[in-house]
Amino acid sequence: MPAPALRTIRDWVRWGASEFGRAGLHFGHGTDNALDEAFHLVTWVLKLPHDLPAPYLDAELTPAERREVHKLLAARVRTRKPAAYLTGEAYFAGLSFKVDPSVLVPRSPIAEMIERGFKPWLRMDEPGRILDLCSGSGCIAIAIALAFPEARVDAVEIDAAALRNLAVNIGRHDVGQRVTAVESDLFAALKGRTYDLIVSNPPYVPTARWKSMPAEYQHEPKRALESGKDGMDIVTRILREAPRHLTQAGLLVCEVGGSVPEFEKRFPKIPVAWPEFERGGDGVFVISRDDLDEWSSQP
Repeated sequence: MPAPALRTIRDWVRWGASEFGRAGLHFGHGTDNALDEAFHLVTWVLKLPHDLPAPYLDAELTPAERREVHKLLAARVRTRKPAAYLTGEAYFAGLSFKVDPSVLVPRSPIAEMIERGFKPWLRMDEPGRILDLCSGSGCIAIAIALAFPEARVDAVEIDAAALRNLAVNIGRHDVGQRVTAVESDLFAALKGRTYDLIVSNPPYVPTARWKSMPAEYQHEPKRALESGKDGMDIVTRILREAPRHLTQAGLLVCEVGGSVPEFEKRFPKIPVAWPEFERGGDGVFVISRDDLDEWSSQP
């Protein structure tokens, strides 16, 4: 336990950030720096909002609170686990989701597209049926269902533990009447189903890159990150199979993150668009059913 001089919220945030810096922690699962991560963890323990007014930073913690804050900050250093796995909670599109090591920590820039209603790429105001492939925690599927209150959403996931996490989040947000968890290897269990919108944050990390990722990422499920030598194994399957499951005016939205160079090398002629994001992030492509059909028909 640190010196008793650490009494206020401000003291503990400063101490936590310093400890994180000394330990060389990596940030990329909701925050991008030590100070913000320490603030998040301290306020989570104290059950305080993230937009805490500045005067409250000088509030003193009780002895019991100091012990709990120290325990959590020390665990972040000792385990190198992402903060969300320590708290069991992550935010996506302004919504709270249960997370555990069976699913990726939500952080996709697709959240910004959901908030925009996938405009200007989606050619309809209210899609009727939507598919979220490789759903994990269900954050994308659930956020989409709340953005399109008349839509029905299939959330496809292959991993049994991830499906249990997904079910909890469906219940948490009371969308069980419109969001259906489907155990499937991509489209295998979806024979005959078509969708106005297919969205996916699939595995896309090349094997060699996955092996060299910081320790925080090694706590996430490998099958949700790594996808073959160039990272494009699952993406290739999605591109080949999606046209059969899109309506005529349908749209495919797929994230490939930092593997854009590998994507462009594997698919040099595919006519995708790359949206820009105001809040950071990149590596998401969109393509219409018509363009997919035309590309798929090329020799």
